Amino acid sequence: MAALAPPAVPPSVRPFRMGWAERAGWLLLLLLCAWAASRIDISWARWLTGLDNGAKFFDRMFPPVFSPRAELIKGLVESLQIAVLATAAGLLLSLPLGLLAARNLMPGWVSWAARFIITVCRTFHPVIVAIVFVKAVGFGALAGVAALTVASIGFVGKLFAEAIEEISMKQIEAVRATGASFANVLVFAVVPQVMFRFIGFMAYLADSNLRNSAIVGLVGAGGIGGTLFAAFQRFDYAFVAGILLCIIALIMVGEGLQLAVKKVFKQ
Repeated sequence: MAALAPPAVPPSVRPFRMGWAERAGWLLLLLLCAWAASRIDISWARWLTGLDNGAKFFDRMFPPVFSPRAELIKGLVESLQIAVLATAAGLLLSLPLGLLAARNLMPGWVSWAARFIITVCRTFHPVIVAIVFVKAVGFGALAGVAALTVASIGFVGKLFAEAIEEISMKQIEAVRATGASFANVLVFAVVPQVMFRFIGFMAYLADSNLRNSAIVGLVGAGGIGGTLFAAFQRFDYAFVAGILLCIIALIMVGEGLQLAVKKVFKQ
């Protein structure tokens, strides 16, 4: 007996069929990419030249060296200090700001004002903020701490406000029905619902600040980034490789600590 052919699916119910609007959108995207590539002088010749130069650069980086060791250790320790201080300051400032930005707990004018501050802190990359603080307070770790604190406020403040807005209002109403004050409502109804998410935010923020502390150092805001930039300037590429390996190791240690903290709080 011959197998029956599967019934034809009407075009109107095909799940991946694109309409004219989707096709026009993809065509517009392709044209935009082609226009952008033509304006910034992208060519296969430059790409092949870049591959050749990159191979020569990596050849000069190996074997990596870790000397001068004192300079390397000083940069790593300073990056760690910047990350710790920026994380602590960012958390202390972003928690009340995130609470004020929660629209289910605060009046509209308060939440919008707090959200405006958070948006301003999130607008610029930490490197741009670090340049501003370097001009304001001079070179060194203080500029890095200030820049990463601003970035932390924008990051944690937004996530904390959204986490509060997603909590169940039933627990808040139950605590309010007992005649509890606003502080008790926060302690017994809000904090238990967002505590685990806040721990995740805190761990990720520490990891992010540890990585960014190496980046802001490239513009003079302290940390291992300054050591890396100095090594590039004197064409000491083997030492550059050593610094990069140390940064990778530091980030991996931070990732391990982040997972350990989450595991402890899950228990």
